Amino acid sequence: MASVLTPTEEHGLRGFGLDSRIRGVFYNLSARTLQELSVRVSEEARKRQLIYCRDGLEEVIHIMLRPTGAMPDQIAYCHIVSLVLLNAFKRLPDLYLQDFAVREVVPLMPEEERWLWDIWGPGQRENNPILGRLDATVDFTSPMWKDTLHIIEPNLSSVGGIHIGPSCERLVADVILPVVREAIPNLHLDCSLDLRETFLQEIQDHLEAIGRPGGAICLIDPKYAGDGPLEFPALVEHYREMHGIKIVYADANELYVKNGEVMYEDSPITIAYRGYEVRDLLDMEKEEGLDTRPFKILFRENRIISSIAGDFDHKSSMEILTDPQFTLKYFTADERRYFRRHVLWTRLLRDCRTTDPEGQPIDLLEWVRRNQDILVIKPNRSYGGDRVIIGPSVSEGEWENAIEGALHGELFVVQRLAHITVSEFPAIDPEGRVTIEPFYTVVGFVPTKYGVAVIGRASQNQVVNVARGGGAYAVLIGQYANT
Repeated sequence: MASVLTPTEEHGLRGFGLDSRIRGVFYNLSARTLQELSVRVSEEARKRQLIYCRDGLEEVIHIMLRPTGAMPDQIAYCHIVSLVLLNAFKRLPDLYLQDFAVREVVPLMPEEERWLWDIWGPGQRENNPILGRLDATVDFTSPMWKDTLHIIEPNLSSVGGIHIGPSCERLVADVILPVVREAIPNLHLDCSLDLRETFLQEIQDHLEAIGRPGGAICLIDPKYAGDGPLEFPALVEHYREMHGIKIVYADANELYVKNGEVMYEDSPITIAYRGYEVRDLLDMEKEEGLDTRPFKILFRENRIISSIAGDFDHKSSMEILTDPQFTLKYFTADERRYFRRHVLWTRLLRDCRTTDPEGQPIDLLEWVRRNQDILVIKPNRSYGGDRVIIGPSVSEGEWENAIEGALHGELFVVQRLAHITVSEFPAIDPEGRVTIEPFYTVVGFVPTKYGVAVIGRASQNQVVNVARGGGAYAVLIGQYANT
């Protein structure tokens, strides 16, 4: 019988076939085997330091037993899209400085703006280091899977997942994949790009670009906060064991300046990766007396990743990519095609005239009130799934309260509601019973010139985030030996 599918659909169904065969393996495993795998995965997660700290207590991050699969061409396309978007976000400091309309959409606090004027210059434009994670929804099993790829928000500094993502994949490869290979001998599943390695390579590349090859590397975040993923200690250990490289780990308060040099303990720091936003540093300066001179030196001398461009990862930055008044002025036709297809319509929630997702002029507040069922409201600069209001999940009164609240004080955005992919994973309940449960899944793409790392997260809550008790899953790249 002749195929009724288009070539695009036929090719797209390869992803469905790949994932279906992987799922089939787990449907056929005995309850005892799944229970044993669950115990081993949990033990390995602790050994590999897949830990989230919550209120000072360490929790092992839940790792889904079943990996999902994607074809090499699917990952390659996601790499292209995410690089286009990352390069667009890198331009935001210059757009901010030259265009008052951009300043209205992506507003900085006065102190942040002073830092930007003081720090941003030709050196940063020439070599603008950003390690960014673009959170997205995608259904690799759909025959028209490209149409399911939607970027939800950018994370351009303090990126989570550098250790969690690749460690989760390699844990699954070591513990789970032997079971899959036994069932499907001709299927090859490989881990995606090891983000730990590309992260290190990006740092070393930037050291060369600024004329300081081989310099001392420091990872900086709230070291003693007792909250969040414990990634930096694991990264320091990984680089020491795998590469013999000594990387130091510091809290912001542990840096100081001596004879013009940024120091940690008794050693100078050449380059730093930061787990703080500039506004965090400003708050700490005001409330705790933090000496911000080390950071100003690192920013000014282009010795910190991400650059200050990373502080433009407001959710409202996606308005710059979805509003024709900006896209027609600043971006190429090719860039605009990617934006239209893959960036969710987003607006800073305010009383204004703008355009709807179809490009038609609207009164924003009136339109948001009428279209509650296709929209979501969330804080512009918060993270971790904080205070996300999903339109179809709340009453009209709650939606109206969210709109009114957004007009006073803290800034919020309104965004076209993404279709969150649902995948089935084996789950073990507290009594040890095995069930197959549906989970919402999102991915984080971390693009570099070397490729793209894919970080999978899953939750039974529509707001998918490890900080809200979600788990991690492995997205593996698959192909058949006879193709």
